[in-house]
Amino acid sequence: MFFNAKGTAMTNNKKRGLMGNPRWMLAIVFAILAGCDKSSQVALGTLERDRVALTAMANEIIVALPVKQGQSVEKGAVLVQFDDAKQQAQLAQANAFLQQAQAQLNKLLNGARIEDIASSKAQVATAQANLKDAQQSYQRIQNLVKQSLSSQSLFDHNKANLDAAQGQFNQAQQQLNLLLNGARSEDIAIAQAQVAAQAAQVQSAMRSLADLTVKATRDGMVDSLPWNLGERVTQGSPVVVLLADAAPFARIYVPEPHRVHIKAGDSLAIHVDGIAETISGTVRWIASEAAFTPYYALNQQERSQLMYLAQVELPPQFAHLPSGVPVQVEMP
Repeated sequence: MFFNAKGTAMTNNKKRGLMGNPRWMLAIVFAILAGCDKSSQVALGTLERDRVALTAMANEIIVALPVKQGQSVEKGAVLVQFDDAKQQAQLAQANAFLQQAQAQLNKLLNGARIEDIASSKAQVATAQANLKDAQQSYQRIQNLVKQSLSSQSLFDHNKANLDAAQGQFNQAQQQLNLLLNGARSEDIAIAQAQVAAQAAQVQSAMRSLADLTVKATRDGMVDSLPWNLGERVTQGSPVVVLLADAAPFARIYVPEPHRVHIKAGDSLAIHVDGIAETISGTVRWIASEAAFTPYYALNQQERSQLMYLAQVELPPQFAHLPSGVPVQVEMP
């Protein structure tokens, strides 16, 4: 049974006449469409912040956790400290190899010492005296052989002594020249390359050592510490998750009919639960593909239900707003 505006009951005949009235049917349809149209003019979502995941660069044990979840930190603050004893030893070894290579290069650049040159000159003088004595002995035995006063075997022996003395003199002279002329340019270049290679090894070891101290890469709040003190962390695993200390952004889903009207840089009106004023935000990114079933697998009516993920930045003065709060963004 229906009631009219005065509160009196309506008969079944009147009810059937009302339901059959086209004007009443159109009014109901327009009311439903108006409600649907109003809901389709906004995109729903939540406030979010950039998440910064800092990962472990080595398979080491956590020896210190100087921060706690929910704590605000500044850029450069120590968040996690790993055991660095092994890496300290590798750095010391790399520095030792660098010093060795540098010493070899300095030796080539500085040349021979005065004492080494003096010793070489003395060896040349000795070899020269032995050569002169061998030459005189050879000449005497040569004259005796011509006069048939000496044997051929004695002549050959003196000739061998002369050749040996000549060779020793030449060797001593070349050794002296080597000390006086210094190292070859090619040897110096090789030594310089070795120094550069060892210096790079030191830099690499220092970098690996620094990676064992996880520091905040930007201002923010510690959102998560997945590992506990004393645990051995697998390389590549997140050890700290930071929420950026900046104004949040509205993470919303844009209905498909409004996608063509929104692009990066557009200003949109944002309504945050609990705040009366309307916030003007800037679209910083919107997806090029729908978040659900692809459009080419749907008909026109079904495509209107597609959603495109978007991010709308809030002004800096709203940095105090917490993450996770529901928002509504008006569509153009």
